[in-house]
Amino acid sequence: MNTSPALGSALRTTLQNGSTPRTTLPNGLDTVVVTAPGAPLAEIRLVLPYARTEPALAAVRELLAAGLGTATVSRDRRAVADRAADLGAEFSTVVTAEQLVLSVSVLAEGLPGALELLADLLLRPAYDHLPRPGSGPAPRTSPGPRTRLRRAQLRHAFGGPHPLVDDHHATGTADVDLLAFHRRAVVPAGAVLLILGGDEPDRVLTAVREELADWTGGPSGLTLPPFPRPEPTPGRLALHDPSADQALLLTAGPAVPVPHPGHTALHLAQTVLGGHATSRLTRRLRERHGLAYAVDARIRQNGAGCWLEIDCAGAPGTGDRLAEEVTACLAELARSGPTPEETHRVRRYTAGFTRFALATRAEEASALAGFAASGMDLDWLTRYPDAIAEVTDRHIAEAAARFLDPARTLVATLDRTPTGTRP
Repeated sequence: MNTSPALGSALRTTLQNGSTPRTTLPNGLDTVVVTAPGAPLAEIRLVLPYARTEPALAAVRELLAAGLGTATVSRDRRAVADRAADLGAEFSTVVTAEQLVLSVSVLAEGLPGALELLADLLLRPAYDHLPRPGSGPAPRTSPGPRTRLRRAQLRHAFGGPHPLVDDHHATGTADVDLLAFHRRAVVPAGAVLLILGGDEPDRVLTAVREELADWTGGPSGLTLPPFPRPEPTPGRLALHDPSADQALLLTAGPAVPVPHPGHTALHLAQTVLGGHATSRLTRRLRERHGLAYAVDARIRQNGAGCWLEIDCAGAPGTGDRLAEEVTACLAELARSGPTPEETHRVRRYTAGFTRFALATRAEEASALAGFAASGMDLDWLTRYPDAIAEVTDRHIAEAAARFLDPARTLVATLDRTPTGTRP
């Protein structure tokens, strides 16, 4: 792992000095250049809106994501791989519920060549090398237990229809024009390009303008719409599946997103609840009762909304007990708040985690690209330890009382035995 303690401090200085050029090119591409002087590697992140907004396009969406970055009209797969190797570069893609991220790590001196290759992949893609499915509709496959539970959790909490709660079945793609979908989805308007490297920002921006001047189009419209309801509907939801090999639990509680003034206090309260190895849920569910072998609590945030989620997995037949203990833990923390020892521990843990998140150049670039794509300030993570220090224990207790109240939380389970209420 390319770890350097100086990188985080260099990034903090660069961002706080306002020396991070961010500009929108004539084609609509939001471009950010971050300088890390003397860095041996450069990182490129291209973030494209790519939400599952149209079920009929599910299969072609998967095909394009698999093929993007692998071949062009003038370079087959081997030629692209050879060119990347010559540059000391690695290209990869990741698809989330709302984005497609194309990542490039390259030796510093190879950045101009990597931008040229990136432009070739974006402007002149080739997909004829991809394996083609049959001409008929793809067979309908039943979603797994976790997917079923998550869709039911979000549907009950926030309503529908919505891309995150509706089932998506791949359709036949033999007649789909992948290049036409590329021209719609892989477009500069609405996208974010972030480059983190040692070159002078003006030189990097000039190279980007030269290579990507002919890239046009968009916006694609592939963005997540907000949930029908901004606040989760509380209650108890239970699914059963005779074939389930474990009990699963997901909750949806109220939360506030990162830019909100109350987010830091809620984040610390959530970390006391279930965000680290000695959290209350871990001690209660794993150490005291032996009910769960996987426990987590986090604030989820995307274009659809923001919610606090607890995620647990245990042995079959423990779903109801998991729900009871999670509800009791929420009530206890909401009523009494964290102890001084707990708040001290999570302050140190959370501040340390932010430093760890900036430990490598790849992590820095990915974090900054995510911030830029979501409209957050680029220096949010470097400023977060200061925000943590400013939050008082009283603020954390108030956040726990407001947001962890089980009367405002949906608790959903899936287990082998039928019980409770089914959607």
